[in-house]
Amino acid sequence: MKNKSGIYTPGSICTRTSSCVMKENDLRFARLLVLVNAAVPATLLGWDAWHHKLGANPVNFAILTTGMLSLIFLLLTLLVTPLRKVSGWNWIIFSRRTLGLYAFFYACLHFLIFFSLDRSFSVTGTLSEMVKRKYLLVGITGLLVMVPLAVTSTNAMIKRLGGKRWRALHRLAYVAAIAGVIHYYMQVKKDVRQPLAFGTVLAVLLGYRLWDYWRRPKAMPKSSAVPPVTKP
Repeated sequence: MKNKSGIYTPGSICTRTSSCVMKENDLRFARLLVLVNAAVPATLLGWDAWHHKLGANPVNFAILTTGMLSLIFLLLTLLVTPLRKVSGWNWIIFSRRTLGLYAFFYACLHFLIFFSLDRSFSVTGTLSEMVKRKYLLVGITGLLVMVPLAVTSTNAMIKRLGGKRWRALHRLAYVAAIAGVIHYYMQVKKDVRQPLAFGTVLAVLLGYRLWDYWRRPKAMPKSSAVPPVTKP
């Protein structure tokens, strides 16, 4: 079921009837499950960092891990809608917002580790590094694109923007994902199998989006002919 803006939201998945109480309880539990499990990688990374188990280059390991996690959660976010349409499982739409916010969280953590531990909070050092390494410019572009997506992820912002404008804005998630894949590919020096795997998944998701768009029935243009005037 959709809300008034024509968008599936967790609160509009089922109506407030007695037969829907168990479903709402199940959705609440599933939402908590996704919320907790998505935080596990960050918890494990922090635990290993505290116990000095991140390898010979812990900063580089942390930067690479958080970047990959951001890309994984971003692709999972983009997977929700195609999976819902193919399977008919409308209830999975609840996870899209949580997965998207975690993608933004890991992207911010990715940049924060780079800015603090690698660049020592030096703005000039960070900017000069971006100029020298073009993949950093691509990466920061992807991060900046995700900012309005995170800010407008609430139900209140959906109502404020309206369903059509909100959907158009959140197509930027594909721009962020493309930037993330390119950023990863440019950063890898030799073995490009992982970034190519991410790129393949993204290409499939983009291909499905285009196929779904073109197969929709197009609205017929309204006739501009003037109706005949009838005599009294």
